[in-house]
Amino acid sequence: MNDINDEKKERKFFLKIKDDIDAEVIRIAWPVLAELLLGSLFGMVDMMMLGRMSDNALAAASVAAVGMTNQPLFIGLSLVQALNVGGTAMIARYFGAKQNDRIETVLKHVMLLSMLLLAIPLSILGLVFTDSIMTLMGAQADTLQIGRSYFKIIMIGFVFQSFNMAISAALRGVGETKVPMMINLRCNFLNVFGNAVLIYGLLGFPRLGITGAGISTALSNVVASILIFIYILRGKSIVRLNIKNPFKINKRILYNLFKIGIPASFEQLLLRIGIFLFVRIVADLGTVIYAAHQIALSILSLSFQPGQAFGIAASSLVGMSLGAGKFEMAEEYAKRTRKFGSIISTFMGIIFFFFGPQLVGLYSADPMIINNSSVVLKIIAVVQPFQSSQFILAGALRGAGDTFWPLVATFTGVLVIRVVLAYAFVSVLGYGLVGAWIAVLIDQFVRWLFVYFRFRTGKWKYIKIK
Repeated sequence: MNDINDEKKERKFFLKIKDDIDAEVIRIAWPVLAELLLGSLFGMVDMMMLGRMSDNALAAASVAAVGMTNQPLFIGLSLVQALNVGGTAMIARYFGAKQNDRIETVLKHVMLLSMLLLAIPLSILGLVFTDSIMTLMGAQADTLQIGRSYFKIIMIGFVFQSFNMAISAALRGVGETKVPMMINLRCNFLNVFGNAVLIYGLLGFPRLGITGAGISTALSNVVASILIFIYILRGKSIVRLNIKNPFKINKRILYNLFKIGIPASFEQLLLRIGIFLFVRIVADLGTVIYAAHQIALSILSLSFQPGQAFGIAASSLVGMSLGAGKFEMAEEYAKRTRKFGSIISTFMGIIFFFFGPQLVGLYSADPMIINNSSVVLKIIAVVQPFQSSQFILAGALRGAGDTFWPLVATFTGVLVIRVVLAYAFVSVLGYGLVGAWIAVLIDQFVRWLFVYFRFRTGKWKYIKIK
């Protein structure tokens, strides 16, 4: 009954928006934006909890350990997401063309490929080579000692997180963004509660510190994957799964997934290699400066969310429009999503610029960390317009199945511009953390140029998906 009432209220709200295109953009984007924003806020709370532990040295090492775990974790998640890009694009096309009978087969292919080719093998590698990976990421002795168990636990949770992402991507392909939001938000609340209990030893539980944070995060991923799997089994969505139906490998689907997914995978791999090299440059500045860098990254991740949310909306809407043969509508959807995302990101940039010390103070009371992170936040504020526009237009291109040019943009911006300039500014000229983040600003601008001019050509509208 409550679900019916919520749907009626939502329908009345969107009827008040006179422009149909704006209404559809907001309908699809707001659940994703809410999910990503609150997910980032919960992640920030996690780091705040660790950064506020009574032992300052332990707190700094814990924050650094989370950051060094996140880098290889994000590589794995990015590769899974790259495969999901192909699934979202295909499902959106089929949905737009009213070929709903083909959606379940695509979903099964994406789920199996995600698990068998990526999630399970990468998780095993992480568990076996924990120390080597963390050392490669620049972990010093204190960080490695306390972060080892956290890394292993997170890599187990990675399998379930990947499973959740595959199904969520399929649901977003048909514009169904509210269910993944509700499931993931509930599990994020569970994660924050579990963190508080296990990090600090509340309610009679032992004080586990960073290990407790890892256990809570992994358990929340398990719960989320179970809930979203049950949802598609119940058959209430256009995206549904009937385990009784026999599964057969479809060469056409594999061709499309690899045609779209391989450039997207290379893009994500190059992105993570570039970020890894960037992190290694920053890690040489010491544990405290690296902790300041991680806090700045945590806050930056919050600013990613408008661009990512409206980029996901652009992928869905562009894919559905192209599937229905509405080429001009696809372009208009991309422009409207960019407009909304840019407005929100600019507002966030203003907050970062003027209230940096207050934001960083939520993480740490260390004056050196507050000073370094606050200066970086001013640079992050300037990054916002380019970052948001680049994310959204790249999302539109991916929704059309055009993943080659985002690959070119990422290779040039991250692997060439960011890494080379960061090395020059930090290691050669001695500009420290500020120099590293100036390199990020230039990287984002270069990537925006590539994606913007590709979008302007309009050639992405005519990419064929079999």
